[in-house]
Amino acid sequence: MGVRKICVVTGARSEFGLLHWLLKEIDNASGLRLQLIATGMHLSPEFGLTWKTIESEGFHIDKKVEMLMSSDTPGGISKSIALGVIGFSDAFEELRPDLLVILGDRFEIFSAAVAAISPRIPVAHIHGGETTEGCIDEALRHSITKISHLHFTAAEVYKKRVIQLGENPKQVFNVGSLGIDNINKIPLLDRDSFEKSIKFKLGNRNLLITYHPVTLEVRTCVEQVRTLLKVLDSIPDTHFIITKPNADTDGRKIIKLIDNFVKERPDKSAAFVSLGQLRYLSALQFVDGVVGNSSSGIIEAPSFKIGTINIGDRQKGRLRCNSIIDCGNEEDDIRRAVSKLYSHEFKSGLKTLRNPYGKGGAAKKICDIIKTFSLKNLVKKSFYDIDITEVPKQ
Repeated sequence: MGVRKICVVTGARSEFGLLHWLLKEIDNASGLRLQLIATGMHLSPEFGLTWKTIESEGFHIDKKVEMLMSSDTPGGISKSIALGVIGFSDAFEELRPDLLVILGDRFEIFSAAVAAISPRIPVAHIHGGETTEGCIDEALRHSITKISHLHFTAAEVYKKRVIQLGENPKQVFNVGSLGIDNINKIPLLDRDSFEKSIKFKLGNRNLLITYHPVTLEVRTCVEQVRTLLKVLDSIPDTHFIITKPNADTDGRKIIKLIDNFVKERPDKSAAFVSLGQLRYLSALQFVDGVVGNSSSGIIEAPSFKIGTINIGDRQKGRLRCNSIIDCGNEEDDIRRAVSKLYSHEFKSGLKTLRNPYGKGGAAKKICDIIKTFSLKNLVKKSFYDIDITEVPKQ
């Protein structure tokens, strides 16, 4: 068997952080050649030109696929998807990978998956089988599953769901979450170094805020963020570290609200386009909890034995442990959730917390499989039926 060209696509800072150790594994593996494509927000000055971060960490970017429109309206996102399919088609024709590796459910990743269909490039998908009922990513994720040929899930329940979607069990692997690898492998900053890195002093109480647009709800996102910021402003003696949203529908409107909030409260709040994995995980050591609707509050935060206030339906359906406080979008709902987060009873329960997303090692498991799994005829898929006892008459 010759050298396999493994093409990995990254379109957002958060997803690159999850892919970091897998990229290292592939790059260092004999018999594999890493090809890396940067796209989406990595190439946008508005979102920090984070392709520079990728290169600063020692990775070579083989291709850059420009696809983001200046608009974050639903029409603008649809046009970005179309541009992405065109750009990835050109990139794949030049790189000719033996296997495409993609993570998650963002629209940039969907474009890459679609572009891989016609040239018959086998696709390996990470973090499939999950559900986020309040987000358009739900449809994109399951569509990517049906396009893909190898599947690496973060939990057993997700593995079962991928198989339920008609995927062959022999090609579905529960490896745990890549985010746990970061927690285990990255030497985190101490408090003083962390404060210097973000140029912001922590308070007696601190919360990490990460809120993204709820893309299946119409004209509610801005009001939801206004409500959240109003509640935050009323919490006494508390500092806030706020991460800005991705290039989703209405993302720019949320960013404007956050910027205004921080501008008026510079002593108690700071906002960042990208904290990066080191600073983000380091922050989880020092905050009392995570507030918002990001998957990081559900997947990574439990490993630090801190609580998460999960607002609204964006993460509805995702596997969670008892450190997650689900609440509605109304002001009173969020206030009650904050009170629970700081209650003695709730904090006592965090001491014995176990993260349901594994203990780490996902990157090596994935690399070992893509190195040895036969790619011959992999693109010829049969629908795997389960428990079909009677076929309806035509």
